[in-house]
Amino acid sequence: MERRRERSEQRSKSILNLDPPDHTRLRKLATQAFTPKAVNRLRMTTEQMVDDVLDRAATQGGMEVIDELAFPVPFQVISAMLDMPTDRADELRDWSQILTATLEPTTTLDDLDRADEAVNQLIPYLFDIIEQRRSNLGDDVVSALLTAESEGDRLDMAELMSFVVLLYVAGHETTVNLIGNGLLALLEHPDQLDRWRNDPSLDASAIDELLRFNGPVQNTVRVPLEPVTYLGLDGEPIVVEPGHIVTTCLGAANRDPALFQDPNELRLDRPNAQRHLAFASGIHYCLGASLARMEATVALTRLIRRFEQISLVGEPTWRDRYTIRGVDHLEIAFG
Repeated sequence: MERRRERSEQRSKSILNLDPPDHTRLRKLATQAFTPKAVNRLRMTTEQMVDDVLDRAATQGGMEVIDELAFPVPFQVISAMLDMPTDRADELRDWSQILTATLEPTTTLDDLDRADEAVNQLIPYLFDIIEQRRSNLGDDVVSALLTAESEGDRLDMAELMSFVVLLYVAGHETTVNLIGNGLLALLEHPDQLDRWRNDPSLDASAIDELLRFNGPVQNTVRVPLEPVTYLGLDGEPIVVEPGHIVTTCLGAANRDPALFQDPNELRLDRPNAQRHLAFASGIHYCLGASLARMEATVALTRLIRRFEQISLVGEPTWRDRYTIRGVDHLEIAFG
């Protein structure tokens, strides 16, 4: 518990751990850089990346989805958005998985030690890039963050580093799982896959249903600032006092039968699918939601519309995670 507390204090500059007014200030600065225009500018690049992957897969007659599509495309996209080099992709993938492991309630001291080691390698790597960018600004998110101003304010180095780590890691790690989980759900519901393949009008909404059905982030935590009362399973009132950590199960909320009719069914035309909580809600709504939607929509639509027959090869396997849920091996073949 003490090690967790120390790590929490070290991450105190992260927008994930802040409330207003600090959160408001940081988000306002970051939003200036993370705009829909920047995401839309990457759509054609993303489409080309996906098509290149599918070209190679077509000659092979299939592919392992996670290693060949779900990881490399989001990683290259966020690298392009931040104008980061991609020559250390394997290391960055390892660092990301080590860091996200500390979000699990089952985190061990060994996990924390590995995370500290990963941070000690990641921070100097990013620091050098940021310092080089400072003297050679470009048309990228890091440059925008370096120059972003709001009422004369700027990000200090600790805040900037925290943001870059967050965008770099979260910018691809969760999207990997969204693509993998989403494709598996479609393969297990071939009627819905065929419907989306033949109905482009679903392109704007299908990802929301996949996020609701089996999103990449199943849990998050909140700390109440005032007493909160809710009803337990037997209807008894339960009071959560200020300062207590509460685990909120986003996956359960997304299957709430009071909100979603037949919640355990996958329906890509579900009229209220956008009410899912896969991107959280309120002031902590995911900053990269539009980017994740775009990447997953491009990857899945171009895959299912290029190949009329897609089948699973063997059994998919899942990462041993409780909070960040994702398939880690998903092999497919084309008919």
